[in-house]
Amino acid sequence: MNWRALMFYRNEMKYELLDIPDRMALSKDQMLHQSKVFYDRMKTRHSVRDFKSDFIAEEIIKNCIRTAGTAPSGANHQPWYFVAISDAEFKQQVRVAAEEEEKKFYEGGGGDEWIKALEPLGTGAEKPYLTVAPWLIVVFAQRWGEFNDGTRFKNYYVPESVGIATGFLISALHHAGLVALTHTPNPMKFLNKLLLRPSSEKPVMIIAVGYADKAAKVPRAAKIKKPLEDILTVF
Repeated sequence: MNWRALMFYRNEMKYELLDIPDRMALSKDQMLHQSKVFYDRMKTRHSVRDFKSDFIAEEIIKNCIRTAGTAPSGANHQPWYFVAISDAEFKQQVRVAAEEEEKKFYEGGGGDEWIKALEPLGTGAEKPYLTVAPWLIVVFAQRWGEFNDGTRFKNYYVPESVGIATGFLISALHHAGLVALTHTPNPMKFLNKLLLRPSSEKPVMIIAVGYADKAAKVPRAAKIKKPLEDILTVF
């Protein structure tokens, strides 16, 4: 019996309990150490716009997306779908359509305040990384699903769930030694048509994935992060 039969047979949904299958047992010192190790690794993550075109094995990308699929979600409906693209022709089509929307944005569609906010990052309408990066991963949010009989069911906390899964994905890509850049052309409906995804799915972002080019730079402003006291209150 497949996962859909287990989860979405309308009349056979059951509540069962299992022992925690992967219980971790770290000492307090180990926990502190691991929390610091993970932070030290993640703070070396950079959003990179200059990629090498070097080959990256498909299985690496699949493993990172498998990691994204382990994320928690509303009612465990897992309302996400990923399309991974390495085909040069598909990447070119994505770039052409995305740059068309970006041109409208930078010509005034985004509004003066938004465009001004982007100035320290040096972004513009041209997105060469969409064809240079060896992989693009398009993230879709599934606004509703279907039971085995074809009737719709509602998905819950979709933006939150997809956001968590995307965070898992970006972390997994970084852990695998890759760099990534999130890109959100607006609107993105062209991705449904191009990638043959149903109307129930809303494209959320494109993630360019690869190795950083030797000459790659990052904007100074992008590495300024809020200090802990500005993002945390402890009661």
